[in-house]
Amino acid sequence: MDMRVKQKRQKLVLVGNGMAGVRTLEELIGIDPSLYDITVFGAEPHPNYNRIMLSPVLAGEQTLDEIVLNPWSWYAANGITVHPGRKVVAIDRVKRIVRADDGTEAEYDRLLLCTGSHPFMLPVPGKDLAGVIAYRDIADTQAMIDTAKTHTHAVVIGGGLLGLEAANGLMLRGMRVTVVHVHGWLMDRQLDEAAAGLLRRSLEARGLNFRLNAHTQELVGDADGRVTAVRFKDGTEAPADLVVMAVGIRPNVQLAESARLHCERGIVVTDTLQTVTDARIYAVGECAAHRGVAYGLVAPLFEQARVAANHLARMGYGRYLGSLVSTKLKVTGIELFSAGDFMGGEGTEAIVLSDPLGGVYKKLVIKDDRLVGACLYGDTADGGWYLRLLREASDVQGIRDRLMFGEVHG
Repeated sequence: MDMRVKQKRQKLVLVGNGMAGVRTLEELIGIDPSLYDITVFGAEPHPNYNRIMLSPVLAGEQTLDEIVLNPWSWYAANGITVHPGRKVVAIDRVKRIVRADDGTEAEYDRLLLCTGSHPFMLPVPGKDLAGVIAYRDIADTQAMIDTAKTHTHAVVIGGGLLGLEAANGLMLRGMRVTVVHVHGWLMDRQLDEAAAGLLRRSLEARGLNFRLNAHTQELVGDADGRVTAVRFKDGTEAPADLVVMAVGIRPNVQLAESARLHCERGIVVTDTLQTVTDARIYAVGECAAHRGVAYGLVAPLFEQARVAANHLARMGYGRYLGSLVSTKLKVTGIELFSAGDFMGGEGTEAIVLSDPLGGVYKKLVIKDDRLVGACLYGDTADGGWYLRLLREASDVQGIRDRLMFGEVHG
């Protein structure tokens, strides 16, 4: 009997040894560890680690060892074959085989693509100079830590979540940091102008410098080919021994496109996270485009992982219907939260509490007696409650006058 069960085990190959893919495996093993023989390919030489904790590592608050989620022993304990440091470069959908850059091959009955995303690098002259990096993985983080030991001036291009976390970490490592942002206020996708102003003042008080509405024209280098400055379109310059580009990410679809899977803003998937082109192939995480959206935050990836695992385990047919995401900044001592349509607009009304001296700002956006957006700075204790009201589209008419004071009073 056992022999027959063993023979029936199908082959599951995971391409991408990151948070989304390994979470899917954890969910799948939790449902039924005997269904698949599992093989994992990872382009990085590391076991699965918590990528969102790279910022505390850069800031010196955690070590690389502390952010490992699944040590090598976990793969062994679960009978998983793992190929670290090997990038899959080809998928043969007819023979159902994947091939890595070193020639390693693996057959599959089901294929899980979790290739993540890659950082967008501004196409400006000098982008290939030494000392110009993205902020995406352990190698980037280590390069920043090493550079901070020997160099002084850093410029971070991009005033979003990742850019500010990089800037804060480099400053804590002793560098003089200037953040360059093309828009008029920081984190313009996550904060309104008032909250962003409080954030900027708080970061300036810590020692960060900012250049807003600044357009990078080129990166200037020395005779050895190392970056020395960032030149702006207005002719001014900022000294730079290190330039970190944090201007956004793009779903990594190169492998999928080479296998002729339909891609548009990511690998296009159905509500069961199967690719629309080939039902044997699933895509989860930052590389996947679901209903036109590719998510770059961790909560949606875990929601996707659960649905994909249930489907792979043939345990009913749950559906992934999209995610409502919220934002937090991993800079110790700075509390901010935003979710939903926090900018408001036509047909909405905003309830605002503003205490600039106390460093507190709250804005709740209401439409048709429903909370549709929230932006909090300085006091985020009720963020979770507001997110629940948003998700459930609860009628808040009866508690409008107490809404600002949070769940305890509501």
